Amino acid sequence: MKRILALFLIVIFALGLAACGTQTAAPAESTPGTSADVEPKDSAGDLIRVGIVNNPPSESGYRAANVADFERVFNEANGYKVSTFYSLKNDEQLNAAQQFITDGVDYLLISAAATDGWTNVLENAKKAGVKVFLFDRMMNVDQSLFEAAVVSDMEAQGKMAVQWLLDQKLPEYNVVHIQGAMGSDAQIGRTKPLDEQFEKGTMKRVIQQTATWDEATAKQIVESVINSGDKFNVIYAENDGMAKGAVAALDEAGITHGVNGDVIIIGFDFNKWALREVLAGNWNLDVQCSPFQAEKIHEMIQKLEKGEKLSDKIIINEERYFDAKTITEADIDKYGIGD
Repeated sequence: MKRILALFLIVIFALGLAACGTQTAAPAESTPGTSADVEPKDSAGDLIRVGIVNNPPSESGYRAANVADFERVFNEANGYKVSTFYSLKNDEQLNAAQQFITDGVDYLLISAAATDGWTNVLENAKKAGVKVFLFDRMMNVDQSLFEAAVVSDMEAQGKMAVQWLLDQKLPEYNVVHIQGAMGSDAQIGRTKPLDEQFEKGTMKRVIQQTATWDEATAKQIVESVINSGDKFNVIYAENDGMAKGAVAALDEAGITHGVNGDVIIIGFDFNKWALREVLAGNWNLDVQCSPFQAEKIHEMIQKLEKGEKLSDKIIINEERYFDAKTITEADIDKYGIGD
């Protein structure tokens, strides 16, 4: 009887071992802030891992439209596992981009807060096999460090505005120049053509100061010029928000502006509300800056995923301007961004 009981216990023990041998191990938990946050393709359902470094949507109406465009295209429904970082500070963007590389993203998409300082990070991306796309803005790096760039020609935008201004053949040009974030591609490009006129002496620089894209700061700059008593007849603001702030200062001081006004108003970006100001004759000119680059980058990523080569390295958005004499409601509906 004891022998039978012993044999029975041995069989039960053996069956228990077999059951333990087929048990699936529990998945390891990931710790927030580590590379485990970015899932490998297999565990993420073959999603393409993308890190996006951008300026915050609060920067401007343009940026809100730009962020919304990337959210519309880069999401799980379209096959992407996306991590996004927003900052107006270049050093913070650099750190975030390096972290995305460490985390093991497949693609890194960047709209740089400043044009300089990116070479080391992009070299690290290349060593790690991370493919880089630039959007909205260029940066000062060798073209071998990125797959492609879908950007605006900011200097061309500035040239359009300055040429339009010259075509008005004013007796004199006394310009209040409100700049965007210093060192950004948009600021550099939109400033250069105007600086050339200042250097030639065809236009006078009354003040040239950055408002870092901020409406309230732009208003303060114009208020200071008004209080100084300096004569001016042009406000060249490097985005619509700053032009809005500048106009608010003029209105409070009782200074007329726009068509048949004392001060010409120039903005950039093509927000619908800004284009309506042009249509109403309150502003004279608005220059387009297209925020839509996501779809083109998506198309190029899909080509690379299929093993195909890209035909274009730098793709420039086609852009235009409207002045108060030519703009229509149809133009606003077709080209305007936001509400």
